[in-house]
Amino acid sequence: MLKVKNIVLFLFGFSIVGNAQEYNLTLGKALELGLQNHQQLKIANASVDVSRHQLQTAKNQILPSVEFSANAFYLGDVTILNSDWSKLQTVEMPHFGNTFGLQASQLLYKGGVIKKSIEIAELNMQLAELDRVANEQDIKFLIVSNYLDIQKLLNQIKVLEVNKVLAEQVLENITKMYEEEMVTRNELIRSELQIKNIEQTLLTMKNGHAILSNQLSYALGLPADVLIITEESHYLGIVLQSQNSYSELAHERHPALQMVEKNVEIAESAIDIQKSNWFPAISAFGGYNMQRPVTTSTPAMDLYNNSWQVGINLNFKLDNLYKNRQNVNVSKSQARVAQEALTLVQQNIEIGVNAAFLKCREAEQQVYLMDEAKNLANENYEIVQSKYLNQLAIMAEMTDASNAKLNAELQFVNAIINAQFQYYSLLKSTGTL
Repeated sequence: MLKVKNIVLFLFGFSIVGNAQEYNLTLGKALELGLQNHQQLKIANASVDVSRHQLQTAKNQILPSVEFSANAFYLGDVTILNSDWSKLQTVEMPHFGNTFGLQASQLLYKGGVIKKSIEIAELNMQLAELDRVANEQDIKFLIVSNYLDIQKLLNQIKVLEVNKVLAEQVLENITKMYEEEMVTRNELIRSELQIKNIEQTLLTMKNGHAILSNQLSYALGLPADVLIITEESHYLGIVLQSQNSYSELAHERHPALQMVEKNVEIAESAIDIQKSNWFPAISAFGGYNMQRPVTTSTPAMDLYNNSWQVGINLNFKLDNLYKNRQNVNVSKSQARVAQEALTLVQQNIEIGVNAAFLKCREAEQQVYLMDEAKNLANENYEIVQSKYLNQLAIMAEMTDASNAKLNAELQFVNAIINAQFQYYSLLKSTGTL
């Protein structure tokens, strides 16, 4: 019953992968699609638009404020009452009335508050753009990680299929030897089990490929049922620069560092805005009013009363002299927090670059070690296979040699993908992926 269940699962697993439509994809194209279609980037782009409009709103504070008003009304007759609230007489009034008003004002001075508000709005827009860059870095790294994971699985599948062919050839030879009663049934079973183990591993990896492909397709805006096939890459090695060069690059380009630097600038501008409360607000104003009827005369006249005025307004809150000091101190404390955060981010970036650089160099060395191990395992396999076919080695030795060959080849292809991944991680740590 268990054997039948395994066969059904095996066939079902391969049918899932087989029904998917293959989609050949290079890493460059994957990154291009991700930057175009990833939902997180769409949100980041929308946030940049919001900050751009907020900057324009801040700049509008420079412009004068202008207000126009107009109304029309019905004016009833005036009833005059005695001191005891009894009616004395009724005075007829012009019944139709209307007014027109135009008022304008322009802030002339407020301790530079408008200039600083515009600077903060500009910094916020730059923060939004840096946040978009940081999102792009994260999305690129996610795509690279998934892409390389798929490439690793495809390389492993290829290695397994090659070894399965070799194992089937060995099984064919053992079958002939068994029919000639040169080996026991036990050795035949061992060879068959080895093939079954390879098939089970293939099943797991092919389904893993389908799962990763589905996840990546959402990030790239592709149909969910496609089976992504990565481009075969020929590993040429990684040429690393000095660690100091990567550290300098991170300090120049890393969006996280640039963001905290902008936060420091915003905090310092906030101090200046708080200090502006110690200065008076001076503004110019002017206005024109037209009103009908004229009710200030007796009797009221159905005429327009026109008036205009211009002047300078000075406004100063005296309580700011003793209340605003604490607000300034709060802003200064927030600026110190931002400065300490900048130091922390600088330290974390240094730590991240150091770790990524050492991991990248280690991964490169692992490639050469695994290449040597693969060559040794292949040589050992050929020797043991020759001895076995000449009945100078037992099946257990043949199985061990085959497993060692398979593991060495898998470790080698994994080491190549890991070296590529660590190099991209190094670029990510500098903010230049």
